[in-house]
Amino acid sequence: MAIMVPSPALLDFTVRSCEPELVVPTKPTPHEFKLLSDLDDQEFLRFQIRVIQLYRCDPSMHKKDPVKVIREALAQALVFYYPFAGRLREGPGRKLILECTAEGVMFIEADADVALEQFGDALHPPLPCVDKLLYDVPGSGEILNCPLLLIQDEMRHID
Repeated sequence: MAIMVPSPALLDFTVRSCEPELVVPTKPTPHEFKLLSDLDDQEFLRFQIRVIQLYRCDPSMHKKDPVKVIREALAQALVFYYPFAGRLREGPGRKLILECTAEGVMFIEADADVALEQFGDALHPPLPCVDKLLYDVPGSGEILNCPLLLIQDEMRHID
């Protein structure tokens, strides 16, 4: 007997997002400037890419808060990948420069009252409800002087 799963576009669910916060490296990092290559500095590449990755819950993480685990791991990773915690600046001739400032990456905790299984087996792009799942932080859509990464940890709490 086949189980009918509604289309993701027809699912009725709610997402509650917390206030965005900056996650900074756990240790001091170099303050330096890095010029982008001519390939990376092309005008037509000055946009953001939205990516959504969905993961099933790992039973071994049952008693751990995934938001805390991800936030702490991200802060530790930024020590080694510190340019991601910087900001793009525009220099002479509109040349992009990455200033390694350790200001951090944007992190948002969110809760959704939908389970991954409710999306069915055919979960693939374009995901019709991506706008409902991803929180649009006002002012974060720019390229210059904004966090280079915006990470949203969304989970379903089962009470």
